[in-house]
Amino acid sequence: MKLWSLLGNSQKLDGGAMFGNAPRAMWSRWVQPDERNRIDLACRALLATPLAGKTVLFEAGIGAFFEPKLRERYGVVEDRHVLLESLAQAGFSPGDIDVIVLSHLHFDHAGGLLAAYAEGEAPRLVFPNASYIIGREHWERARAPHPRDRASFIPELPGLIEATGRLELVDGPHSQLLGEAVRFHFSDGHTPGLMLAEITGPLHGDGEPHGGLVFCADLVPGRPWVHVPITMGYDRNAELLIDEKKAFLADKLERDVHLFFTHDPDCAMARVVRDERGRYATDNEVAGLQARTLAA
Repeated sequence: MKLWSLLGNSQKLDGGAMFGNAPRAMWSRWVQPDERNRIDLACRALLATPLAGKTVLFEAGIGAFFEPKLRERYGVVEDRHVLLESLAQAGFSPGDIDVIVLSHLHFDHAGGLLAAYAEGEAPRLVFPNASYIIGREHWERARAPHPRDRASFIPELPGLIEATGRLELVDGPHSQLLGEAVRFHFSDGHTPGLMLAEITGPLHGDGEPHGGLVFCADLVPGRPWVHVPITMGYDRNAELLIDEKKAFLADKLERDVHLFFTHDPDCAMARVVRDERGRYATDNEVAGLQARTLAA
């Protein structure tokens, strides 16, 4: 199996929103804001093939589906569909994708499923052969959002996905499509039913897989958020997220599972470490993956 990190459209969002109640004096040591207090964010996807005999895309980034007015409002930098360009550079076309795994359906993680905006054209999916794996609890949230996060969803998207007839909803550690090659973990602090996909490594003597790679989605958007108390203003339940993140990082450290970051503009993958005071951090940081094996 080979792995690629694929950059999609990038964003500039308010730094205060991205770091919740952490003061600028703290977070600006990690990320430098611009004159409008915005910070650079990636929307990075992960491609794995062959995985359970399939070519699998983990997430699709924000894409270019927004009309110009909304693209400016949400800080989307490029007006073209960057993920499709990255996919082509890796030697793949949209038709090559067999399975798309979505941690959740917020537009900065699922908007790349749609074609770039064109005036007068209705939204349409761009991966013609893909099956979709989504957590059942979050699927229900997306179909009937709470007013607190309704603006984070694309209203047409659930119907478009369902109409393909290739939707698998998951509420346990494994899916039918990918079997034991991928283990799913669930979190509710950012949004109900957030699904974190771990490409599993080999089993060890304890019966657990070690040395895999987990797509951290919005539980840990990038390296600064590895610090346990740091959350986003977009999180639904910050205290719950902190508890979930502590357990998540402890498990990944124990099993040497690498972290894959979607929103970190400079780092795609890293190992989690812990210092003598019990604080989590990262090392072995990798900017990008290009046909890389899991063990490399």
